[in-house]
Amino acid sequence: MLLDVLGLLSACSYALDCVEAELVHVSDKHAKRVAYMSVCMAEQLGISGESLQDLAACALLHDNALTQYIQEELHKDVANVPQASQVGIHCTLGEKNIQRLPFHTDVKNVILYHHENANGSGPFGKTWEEVPIFSRIIHISDLLDRAYGAKGFTEDTFNKACGYLHKNEGTVVDKECVDAFLQAFPLPHFLTLGEDGFEKNLWEKIPRIKQELSFAQIKELASFFAQIVDYKSPFTSTHSIGVAEDAERLSRYMGFDEETVEKMYLAGALHDIGKVAVGNEILEKPGRLTEDEFAVMKHHAAYTYYILSDIDDFDEIRDWAAFHHERLDGTGYPFGKTAAELNTQERMMACIDIYQALTESRPYKQGMSHEKACEILWDMAKKGWLDETIVKQVEDCFRG
Repeated sequence: MLLDVLGLLSACSYALDCVEAELVHVSDKHAKRVAYMSVCMAEQLGISGESLQDLAACALLHDNALTQYIQEELHKDVANVPQASQVGIHCTLGEKNIQRLPFHTDVKNVILYHHENANGSGPFGKTWEEVPIFSRIIHISDLLDRAYGAKGFTEDTFNKACGYLHKNEGTVVDKECVDAFLQAFPLPHFLTLGEDGFEKNLWEKIPRIKQELSFAQIKELASFFAQIVDYKSPFTSTHSIGVAEDAERLSRYMGFDEETVEKMYLAGALHDIGKVAVGNEILEKPGRLTEDEFAVMKHHAAYTYYILSDIDDFDEIRDWAAFHHERLDGTGYPFGKTAAELNTQERMMACIDIYQALTESRPYKQGMSHEKACEILWDMAKKGWLDETIVKQVEDCFRG
């Protein structure tokens, strides 16, 4: 399947930023800004083509091991450096995670060493000569955005950033990267980092060329995304992959072509990505949600739609993923779609999501039997919410 992989990874970075913004209040679009700063610096060093694409991908995902990051690493002040062993855990897990992604070039150790200091005082004791150039570029971009992004990109913060770089050159950051940053970001360019237009500039520098992925690669990508949801709530990753696997199985059972099967798998894995924008106090509440809490929870499907909307030629998969709480009678959410507006795959996803949620075990409940889950699906179909034909297919496909 042809996919805008970099667009998908950008969507993933937005999801990560949502979690960071909720829990630790980092500045908006942190990952994309780190990617843009990194790309601009790399151009000064003569890096181009597929290497530049891969640098952007690594920069977007530099903090993908978010659980450890939140617990052990994040500090608003760049001078307040956490214990090296703790940062090392975050880097090690992040390095392992990205190995499942389809890069063009060798990005080994880029995430692993992106917190190394120039003088060898980082978590793994590597000096700047021992660290990949991509790691050093991301390191300086990340430091600067964390220190000054939330304060705003002004002439004052520009002067402070330059002062920080000169003061810490040779210890925290290396001269080659300091020079590249200062060449890439004179004051007028630095000021644009606080404007919305920087994202457009990023994609002009890094064209999002679609890649042909095998189903095995799509599954690895889907697993990576599901893990991001897991950072928010431990049981949801299992749910997302469960929905993906059920979507693949039902699609094959109903006789759809291979590309549709693969798209349904990906839509299933991504359908709850919007939950990253919902607070854990609601996501993990074991009891019944209040009316206000449920109103907040309902927004997650709209967030899924929003997060996936910036991916090129992804509208079909986006809709299959985001419309999983719509009902045929128009009483669903977030858009109140009616039967005339819901296609077969969207109707399938609604049934699959409910079936998987009913049959899977969670920390606060035991999963239902196939028979009991189907009883509930049939009841919902009789109320005019679900497609009876698809409920029958679900009953037959997942029996035994």
